[in-house]
Amino acid sequence: MMTGVISTPKVTGVSVGYRVKRFVLGFLKYFSLIFVVFWILLPLVTCFITAAKSEEEFRSTSVMTMPTNWLNLQNYIDAFKMSNMGVAFRNSFIVLVCVCFLTTIMGTMLSYVLSRFQFPGNAIIRGLFTMAALLPGIAMQVAVYKIMGDLGLINSLWGYIIMSCGTDVISMYIFIQYIENIPVSLDEAAIMDGASYFRVYRSVILPLLKPAIVTSLILKGVGIYNEYYTANLYLQDKQRLGTVAISLYAFTGPQGSKYNLICAGVIITLLPALILFLIFQKQIYSGVAAGAVKE
Repeated sequence: MMTGVISTPKVTGVSVGYRVKRFVLGFLKYFSLIFVVFWILLPLVTCFITAAKSEEEFRSTSVMTMPTNWLNLQNYIDAFKMSNMGVAFRNSFIVLVCVCFLTTIMGTMLSYVLSRFQFPGNAIIRGLFTMAALLPGIAMQVAVYKIMGDLGLINSLWGYIIMSCGTDVISMYIFIQYIENIPVSLDEAAIMDGASYFRVYRSVILPLLKPAIVTSLILKGVGIYNEYYTANLYLQDKQRLGTVAISLYAFTGPQGSKYNLICAGVIITLLPALILFLIFQKQIYSGVAAGAVKE
């Protein structure tokens, strides 16, 4: 009775090589993940450590020296009171809601018109928006500041909201991409049923843009919440009109900076974003994932 003979050394060699390759790839994958997470979390960890120290302890120890009292809440109380964060959170909330709502409405309407209607100048308008995206915002601040001053909108919260409501080019192109993937037959069917163009936008286009709107709101909301330069430039009454980003600079001055209070303020400003993320993480993940896929 004859039996087949298998070359075991060759199979063993292939198996060992495959296992080594798999081990190396797995090691590199997890090492890179741990490395990136370490450098992302390092500033946050140092903030927690510094925020728990008193001013004397901070000056006499290194950054990574553990505090003697982790439950030192006095720095958080002082940071909240001294920087007037109650007013800052109120102003930031008003700006965030108004800007996100208005930019979403204007961006989706403009994208609907540029995507669905072909008229002379359509391509020119798209090109101008692309050129505007390439220009640095700080280079145009002289002209924008002059216009805001002539309109009497400097040192006004609503003036800052109007200025921040400029069309976000990146969000507009996200909306255009989604609208172009929506079949035109849906528009035609709605129009045949007697719907106007605005009714088509409100009842057909807008509900189908939810994933794109979520993606746009994340980008715009994070940018507005963290905006410092324009808020500091146009909201000159810091006690009455200051935002969260401006309030953190209340502890800096010519005599030095109180970094323990600054770190406590940073942690306080992170809490609203963290709470919103934990509440709406399912919607955020689904919106971003849908925004990354084009059918």
